[in-house]
Amino acid sequence: MATRLRTAHTADLAPAELHAVRAFLDDAFGGDFGDEDWDHGLGGIHALVHDDKGLAGHGSVIQRRVLHRGRSLRVGYVEAVGVRADVRRRGLGGRVMAALERVIEGSYTLGALSASEEGGPLYAARGWQRWPGRICALGPGGVVRLPEEEGSTFVRPVVTAVTPGRPLHGALDPAHELVFDWREGDVL
Repeated sequence: MATRLRTAHTADLAPAELHAVRAFLDDAFGGDFGDEDWDHGLGGIHALVHDDKGLAGHGSVIQRRVLHRGRSLRVGYVEAVGVRADVRRRGLGGRVMAALERVIEGSYTLGALSASEEGGPLYAARGWQRWPGRICALGPGGVVRLPEEEGSTFVRPVVTAVTPGRPLHGALDPAHELVFDWREGDVL
């Protein structure tokens, strides 16, 4: 079955396309994809894989900020990655991730994501590294530790022309926490 990959900013997706993506994600996550999860995946670049039956895979990368070792890093954060049940384990998740990684490598200082237990092996196989340190968020009342996110957060350091003179590779230190920007719902 032939597949087609398309990347597009949220603003370039028609309302009907966004509705179809939301319905797809509801199915892909078995009904465990809420309004806040949907909101987290909007405002960035979407990777959409279509086959003869319609939408077969999706993921998006949005911009976030992370404080680490006294620096505010521009992070490409991966959201809403899903593959239709009948085509799982056929490389479509890898195609979605390759498209999102291209965006991250060309636009951000760091890639990050929070993985389910089932999704972790995909990201690890693609070179993402499980963050071994503390995870926090800068909440309305200050820095809040998120121990439930420790062990499921993956990072991908980037060294590109986007960060000339300020290479990050090797500068991430798990002795210092990653402090993510606050948002409603699941912070990560």
